[in-house]
Amino acid sequence: MNELCTLSASELARLIRLREISSEETVTVFLERIDQVNPRLNALVQPNHEKALEEARQADRSLAHGNQPGPLHGVPFTVKDWIDAAGLPCTGGFEEFRDRVAHNDAPVVARLRQAGGILLGKTNVMADNPVYGRTNNPYDLRYTASYSSSGEAALIAAGGSPLGLGSDSGGSIRLPANACGIAGLKPTTGRIPLTGHFPFISAINDPRTTIGPLARYVEDLALTLKLIQGVDWQDASVIPMPL
Repeated sequence: MNELCTLSASELARLIRLREISSEETVTVFLERIDQVNPRLNALVQPNHEKALEEARQADRSLAHGNQPGPLHGVPFTVKDWIDAAGLPCTGGFEEFRDRVAHNDAPVVARLRQAGGILLGKTNVMADNPVYGRTNNPYDLRYTASYSSSGEAALIAAGGSPLGLGSDSGGSIRLPANACGIAGLKPTTGRIPLTGHFPFISAINDPRTTIGPLARYVEDLALTLKLIQGVDWQDASVIPMPL
């Protein structure tokens, strides 16, 4: 595995800001890692490779022109296939929604992009589903990656992504993180907007569910929580409470 795939998102962002590595180099390394591991894991189900590389080149040009970088400038990330990302399918793993394509980013995705993050693609959901099939555990392919943020946890554990977004009602971030040996956070209800979550969930009628980050390093959970929290003026359950 390339050494860049073992670094935290926070460290990757620091090295890119210092121009010790480029965003294009970083994204390319992670895409190559995905090509190595994904055929066995079936974790990434909607790749965004070409657009990710173009955005990485733009990030490098922006830095070269002296523009102020965001906290995730040029750093790749992935998103569970229950969270909308504009232009990519978001099926939720349901056969009847196989052709559903998101028109807008969920606020959490938009916020990571605004921070400079680069979306590598969407990840598989559940232990198994009729659209994309089973997600395998990177430590033992005989086992699944557990529960609905399975693709995120498996891909991050295998070094295919430094950071991702999942969602959790009764353990769907925490249990895959545990099964794959990474870190995951279920934030407090009302902290993160659920706008753009598919299937639709409102914290008002389902107070269990929140969107949250997964990563190999706890420092990346802390960084991501700061970026995605706060009101979006669409999800009425999110209140303007200081973090």
